[in-house]
Amino acid sequence: MASERITLTVPGPHGDREVGVSSPNRVIWPELGITKQELAEYLITVREPFLNANGDRPVSLERFPDGVGGESFFSKNPPKGAPDYIRAETVTYNSGRRHPQLVLTEIAQAVWAAQMNTIVFHPWASLTANTDNPVELRIDLDPQPGTGFAEAAAVAPALREVLAEAGLTAWIKTSGSRGIHVFCPIEPAYEFLDVRHAVIAAGRELERRMPDRVTMNWWKEERGERIFIDFNQANRDRTMAGAYSPRALPGATVSTPIAWDELAEVDPSSFTVRSVPERLGSVGDPWAGLLDDRGSIDTLLEWWRRDLDEGLGELPFPPEFPKMPGEPPRVQPSRAKKPEA
Repeated sequence: MASERITLTVPGPHGDREVGVSSPNRVIWPELGITKQELAEYLITVREPFLNANGDRPVSLERFPDGVGGESFFSKNPPKGAPDYIRAETVTYNSGRRHPQLVLTEIAQAVWAAQMNTIVFHPWASLTANTDNPVELRIDLDPQPGTGFAEAAAVAPALREVLAEAGLTAWIKTSGSRGIHVFCPIEPAYEFLDVRHAVIAAGRELERRMPDRVTMNWWKEERGERIFIDFNQANRDRTMAGAYSPRALPGATVSTPIAWDELAEVDPSSFTVRSVPERLGSVGDPWAGLLDDRGSIDTLLEWWRRDLDEGLGELPFPPEFPKMPGEPPRVQPSRAKKPEA
């Protein structure tokens, strides 16, 4: 028996497209009964702010064939048989390999991705015009065991002050889980490695001011009950859930932009596939115009060079990255060989 299939009319810059959705009643989020069709309709409803945040840039699709709680995998390049309106841009990965990467230019492409069991959209920090140079400096405030969103929210304003001192304007969103994502629009004048160094410089400055609350330690065993500044999220091809992207969590939460004056009272679990459209209708998009005024990372790079002069060097890269100049050994301290006496 053929599986049930519906056709959704999806508006776009080239007129309406008819996008097929198979098994529309298949439940994606069992606790809430949210279906594949509801996910597709969510994407259509939030299309303008979703594309403003995630469009015209390489994007990786996190796909869950069996819904939340099941196995998942990432898709980066368009599969064979993709519709002719699916777009791609050739990018360079950390290994030096070049490959086409999906790009969203209209919401029909995201609905097609939902048809292909995508739940989470992971956009790059660079645009298709220049995929090698980010237009956003991104900082992931990552709560460690014993901490949560409240602790991340307590340090975010101090990070905002640090970034303002460096001449950058900070925008925030919930991660859709327990963390906070801080974005600063920047001119695409520097490569990913430079932006990573700028993030490290900002993180080190915040750590100096809040050593009991913030950590830059890459190794989990050294972080303690603090907020980790995940500097490696600034690397090429390392991404986080995009603004207005659903998360593959039981509550169908959404990574949601918020205003700074909302931070103290906000409950990130209240932002869901079902509630975010209503929120947009009532308060609008706090990230409207995010890229209109882009700053420079020159001051942060001056801080980076100052720290180098004072003996603070490179920090570890993720294990799948090639060995980088000046990088310390990639072995957690408890497993490192002790020098002989």
